[in-house]
Amino acid sequence: MLALTLDAALARVSAAALDDERVLAEDVRDTARGVGSLAGMAEAVLAEAGLSATALDLVAVTLGPGSFTGIRAALALAHGIGLAAGVAVVGVTAPEALAAMRPAPPGRQLWVAIDSRRGRVFLDRGGDTLAVALDDLPMPRGPLALAGDAAPEVAARLAARRADVLVAPQRLPEPRGIARAARDRLTGALPPRPAQPFYVDPPEARLPAGGLRPAPAG
Repeated sequence: MLALTLDAALARVSAAALDDERVLAEDVRDTARGVGSLAGMAEAVLAEAGLSATALDLVAVTLGPGSFTGIRAALALAHGIGLAAGVAVVGVTAPEALAAMRPAPPGRQLWVAIDSRRGRVFLDRGGDTLAVALDDLPMPRGPLALAGDAAPEVAARLAARRADVLVAPQRLPEPRGIARAARDRLTGALPPRPAQPFYVDPPEARLPAGGLRPAPAG
């Protein structure tokens, strides 16, 4: 299955072309310089892989949680490519992509902890995602494996409360995990989810309650 993956939700921006599990071409950048370049990155990886957009079986894109700007940019690009090329657009959450990269060790449940700044994390517990303060972390019921960029800090805090916790190696979504989770969504291994932004918190940028002021006349 030929896939283009797009990710701009967290601390890096990536575009990759894959044939099933094999990465044909990829471009990974930090978010500070990558979001505005995502369309060019996608075009470049398709060219490097020798693919046209119409040859793809799907476009897989991360939905969040994470950067409002990055999520919207990646989704707009994914839908644009999908519409122009007649290709399915499949959205996956960042926790789904991380979980798809490596299963939990036997006997352990897998949680994903993503840095939300301001002393909080996005904590996913098997599909249940919430924003929680680091000082208010829930205790796991049984042995735990933690993935995500906030996993080391969350694991240390839980271990201090005598939780049995291991830190998993995956920190940020990777193309293989995004593509694998998208295939799982297509086959029904993951529940249906529309390819729309996934916000745990509402966006910080808001329109005024009374709407925007009209432009001055003349």
